[in-house]
Amino acid sequence: MTVSLDDPHTVPTRHWHRLDDGRLQCDVCPRACKLREGQRGLCFVRARIDDQIVLTTYGRSSGFCVDPVEKKPLNHFLPGSAVLSFGTAGCNLACKFCQNWDISKSREIDTLSGRAEPDELASAAENLGCRSVAFTYNDPTIFFEYAADIADACRDRGIKAIAVTAGYMCPAPRAEFYSHIDAANVDLKAFTEDFYRRVCVGHLDDVLDTLRYLRHETDVWFEITTLLIPEHNDSDAEIAAECAWIRDELGDDVPLHFTAFHPDYKMLDIPPTPPATLTRARHIALAEGLRFVYTGNVHDTDGGTTSCPSCGIAVVTRDWYVIRRYALTDDGRCAQCGTQLPGVYEGPVGRWGSKRLPVLIA
Repeated sequence: MTVSLDDPHTVPTRHWHRLDDGRLQCDVCPRACKLREGQRGLCFVRARIDDQIVLTTYGRSSGFCVDPVEKKPLNHFLPGSAVLSFGTAGCNLACKFCQNWDISKSREIDTLSGRAEPDELASAAENLGCRSVAFTYNDPTIFFEYAADIADACRDRGIKAIAVTAGYMCPAPRAEFYSHIDAANVDLKAFTEDFYRRVCVGHLDDVLDTLRYLRHETDVWFEITTLLIPEHNDSDAEIAAECAWIRDELGDDVPLHFTAFHPDYKMLDIPPTPPATLTRARHIALAEGLRFVYTGNVHDTDGGTTSCPSCGIAVVTRDWYVIRRYALTDDGRCAQCGTQLPGVYEGPVGRWGSKRLPVLIA
């Protein structure tokens, strides 16, 4: 596939350097792809053209959809509101269980059927009544220049920017990217280096560094998701170790979501996650001292409920993405005792519900 800087969707980038052997190393993520002229990185969308590293998908998308923000999942960020979601193609990890593999593993530019410049996308989000835009379906790490420009265009209209990410990013571009971002959901795929190496072809410590960075060096609101895969990352010991690390390194108020796996991509021989596994994981997390623990991809009222940490009442009750009860003030305080819940709350709860609305942006 020919790539040229004459293509308006191909733009120069900054985070790379030249090696002694003449190759150029991409410095966006810890994979550190080393490229000769004409080669692409593992992510597919970054390539070496005209003796520089370029992004080949600026302004292009695999499609646009309006979702509930709880689907990202974010339970403590503008609850009930609508978010304009989109992704591009490619990914900088190689997870064998990828649930969006048709997008993230795509090597076909035809996947990128949607086109929108940052101002166009921000205007569309505003016209659709979205409180935020989410970079999702594949990881915004690999198209962060495009995502950052969209985030800036959205901020000018009072619209927030959300990154749904695996957190596999190097420090310098990470700091640049998150200066534009308001919220994130970080996919902590497991809590062993062995899992990351065998199943994702990556490294756990780099993701943990991103989580520490978000907590201690930014004002970005973030939540964590772990997809539990039977017999791979769902043991009591591993779940407890992950939760203890979150409590000690990030704090007990960081929301954690345990979600259900379904067979996909290269792990079709693994059975779906039993709902009882999610309930067990949630109980372990609560026992480790985490205050806001949720289950996902299942109907589970208990696992979707947010309780006030002071008086214990259910302040938000959810059935999957639908909010059934909401007892918080406009600024996120418990309606009964006045305790401030952690998160971002701006005005009354949204009413988007569970709708999924595909949209075209011309």
